[in-house]
Amino acid sequence: MTTPFPFTAVVGQDDLRLALLLNAVSPSVGGVLVRGEKGTAKSTAVRALTSLLPDVAVVPGCRFSCDPASPDPGCPDGPHEGGGGGASRPARMVELPVGASEDRLVGSLDIERALAEGVKAFEPGLLAAAHRGILYVDEVNLLHDHLVDLLLDAAAMGASYVEREGVSVRHAARFLLVGTMNPEEGELRPQLLDRFGLTVEVSASREPDQRVEVVRRRLAYDDDPAGFAARWADEEAAVRQRIVGARELLPSVRLGDGALRQIAATCAAFEVDGMRADIVMARTATALAAWAGRTDVLAEDVRQAALLALPHRRRRNPFDAPGLDEDKLDETLEEFSGDDDPDPDGDGGGPGGGGGQPQPDEGPAGDGADAARPAEGEGEPAPGGAGEQSPVRAAEPFRAKVLSVPGIGEGVAGRRSRARTEHGRTTGARRPQGTLTKLHLAATVQAAAPHQRARGRSGRGLVVRRDDLRQATREGREGNLVLFVVDASGSMAARQRMSAVKGAVLSLLLDAYQRRDKVGLVTFRGSAADVALPPTSSVDAAAARLESLPTGGRTPLAAGLLKAHDVLRVERLRDPARRALVVVVTDGRATGGPEPVAQASRAARLFAADGVASVVVDCESGPVRLGLAGRLAGELGGTAVTLDELRADSIAGLVKDVQRRAA
Repeated sequence: MTTPFPFTAVVGQDDLRLALLLNAVSPSVGGVLVRGEKGTAKSTAVRALTSLLPDVAVVPGCRFSCDPASPDPGCPDGPHEGGGGGASRPARMVELPVGASEDRLVGSLDIERALAEGVKAFEPGLLAAAHRGILYVDEVNLLHDHLVDLLLDAAAMGASYVEREGVSVRHAARFLLVGTMNPEEGELRPQLLDRFGLTVEVSASREPDQRVEVVRRRLAYDDDPAGFAARWADEEAAVRQRIVGARELLPSVRLGDGALRQIAATCAAFEVDGMRADIVMARTATALAAWAGRTDVLAEDVRQAALLALPHRRRRNPFDAPGLDEDKLDETLEEFSGDDDPDPDGDGGGPGGGGGQPQPDEGPAGDGADAARPAEGEGEPAPGGAGEQSPVRAAEPFRAKVLSVPGIGEGVAGRRSRARTEHGRTTGARRPQGTLTKLHLAATVQAAAPHQRARGRSGRGLVVRRDDLRQATREGREGNLVLFVVDASGSMAARQRMSAVKGAVLSLLLDAYQRRDKVGLVTFRGSAADVALPPTSSVDAAAARLESLPTGGRTPLAAGLLKAHDVLRVERLRDPARRALVVVVTDGRATGGPEPVAQASRAARLFAADGVASVVVDCESGPVRLGLAGRLAGELGGTAVTLDELRADSIAGLVKDVQRRAA
C-alpha cells in the first residue's frame, strides 16, 4: 500500500488546507470545490486529508457502514440492533472516476434473480462505500450529466435509491463531497456548483523559495515515502488531535444575532441566490471559531467564511469569473458590526438601510456607464498593421434558437441532437450486450412466455432465463461539437456589424454551455485562418478569445473552411462518437488568395461530401444584398439564417420554420 503524502507537508495552499480542515471539523459545511490550473497539488492535498480524519465506528459486517449507536433502520444489510457493540475502521476516501457507469456509482441489482426468484441481490456502489467518509471527484466538471443528477439527489436526501422495474433498494449515503477541476476544461452545472459548501482557487506560487521547497519535499517523498511520512508524523498527530478537540468544542460555539445579521447582510449585498449560502456561511463561521479554540463567532470568522462560501455563488452565467469584492465585503461587515441588539432607529441596521446597495462609484453602476460608452478605438485603424482594427465589444447576448444535427447519433449524453442514450424515451428492445442495465419488461415476458411449458412451470411465477432478458433501447439527446468559423475580415467591420456578430456568437456559446457541447473557434482574415481555440468544453475560454478578436483585411473564406475541415478531421480521431455542427458566421464574401470564390466552393463541398451538419449565419446587411451566404450554405449542404432569425423569439425565424415544415 502506498504511503500517503503528509497533509502538513503540503507547501502553501493555505485556503485549500483551511477549507479541507473546516470540513473535517464540521462535515455539515458541505464539501469543497478546488479550482485551479494543473500541477498545483490539488489532488495531493485532498488525498492527504484522509489520514487526519478520526476513525469511524461501524456495525461489524455491514457493507453500508452503519453507525452502531444509531443504525439505519432501512439498511439492506439490517436490521441492526441499536446501541450494540461495534468495530472501528479508518475513514475512507472513495474516488469517483469521470467515466464511471451508473451501476458503479449507485450499485447494481440482479434483475434476473429479482424476476425469477423474488430476491433483492444488491451489489453496493461507490455511494455506499463513501457513506460517512469522503467522495472525491477529480475533474468534476467533466462528469457526465446522468452521474451529476445522481450525486445531486444523494447529496440532497442523504440516501441513494436504486430502482429497476418496480424493485427498489435504498441505503444511507451521507458523505463529504470534494471535487477538483481545471476551469480551462469547462465549468460546472450551476446545480452542482451550489452543492459544494466552499470553494477555493489554487495556483502555483511565483516565489522561487517556495517553489524550491515544493520540489525538495516532493523529491524527498519519492526517494523514501515511509521515512518522509515519519518525519512529519508528530505534526500530523497534532493536527489530528486539534480536529478532535474542535469537533468536541463545536456544539458549545455560540453564533450570536450580531454575527447572523452580518451573514445575512453579506449574502444580500452580494445578491446570492437562495438561502444555502447563509446556512453554509453560518456553519463555516462556527467551524472557524471551534478550530481557533473559541466559543464565540467573531467578525473575522464571518469574513473568512464569506471568502470561502460566496465566490462560486456569485456567477450569473458561464462567462462570469468567480470572485468577491473584498472592499465591499469589509464595508458590509463594518456597517453591520453593532452589538447583538437590533438598531432601534432602523437606520442602516437591516436590509432596508441600504447596507447591501452598491455605491455610485462601484459595481453595476460603473459597468453600466462603461457599457453605454463606445469601445475605445472602435472602427479606427490599430497601429498593428494595414487595415487591422481594434477589437469591438460584443452586443448583449440573447436566447438563441436551437440548432441541431439531423439524424440520430450515439454520442455522449447532452441536450442538443437526437441520439441513442442510456436515458430517455424507450423506443424498442434488444438482447443485452454485457450487463443488463435497463430492462424492457414487456419484451422480456414476451420472449419467456412461449417456453413456460417446456421449462416445467408449475406455480404462478414466470420461469425466466438469461436468454429471455431484453435491454430497453432509449432515445434522448446528445452533446455535439459546435465549431464556430468566424469571418473577421474588413467587410465584417463595415457598418459596425462586428459588435452584433460577436453578440450572436456569444449567444450561441451560452446555448452550447447549456446543452453540454464542446466548442471550437476558427477565425479567418487577411491572408490566413487561425484556430483561435481548439475543441474544448470551456465555453468561457471561447468567449474570452472572441472578445479579443480583431478585424480587418481581406476575406480568405477558403482558408477558414479548410482549417475548420482539418480541425474536424483531427477531432474525429479523438472523439469519433461526437457529431459536429459547423456554424459559419460570414457575409459570404471571398476575396483572399487566387480564385477565391472557386476555392471557397471547393472547400465547402468537402463538408457536404463528409455529411457534416452546417449552418451559415448570414451577416450581410444594408439595402443591397448579394445572397452570397445562402449560396455558401447550399454548397455546404446546410442551411442559412440571418442574425435576426437566430433569435429564439424572432418572428421572421418562426415564419421561416413554419414554411420549412410545410415544404
